Amino acid sequence: MSLTPVRPLLGALGLAAAALLLSAPHAATAADGTGTETGTGTGTDTVTVDPTARLAADGTVTLSGTYRCTGADGPVFVSSALSRNDSPTRYGIGGTRAVCDGARHTWSNTGTPANALDPGAARVEATVMELTTRGGLPLMPRFHAVGQRDVTLTRV
Repeated sequence: MSLTPVRPLLGALGLAAAALLLSAPHAATAADGTGTETGTGTGTDTVTVDPTARLAADGTVTLSGTYRCTGADGPVFVSSALSRNDSPTRYGIGGTRAVCDGARHTWSNTGTPANALDPGAARVEATVMELTTRGGLPLMPRFHAVGQRDVTLTRV
């Protein structure tokens, strides 16, 4: 039985993780607590979150907004996550394939969190992310825009 060294692989994974964390734009937050939509983007790349999130009777959550992006070489997605203001838990809510042609598009993601949610105040973060092969590593994420907003989770 032959064992292969693990350290070079762990080192490469560590470098990839560091590059990922350092390349992600940091979303700003509203200083006045008004729930104003905030975010960052690169040039004309933007993402917004609608002020109302929908909660179906079966627990399915639908989040939506708009995005605009340009200059993508690989596949691009709009991902979203929802958290309750009184909890550190974030629930990933679906993902949508994005078109980076410089035009403004709508996005809508749907998913069912592991734990049942009640209507009320929540925080949503949406991210426009491209999968690229930059830096010689396969499928490295390139973040085009990140947006956050305080929303109202409403039963429909």
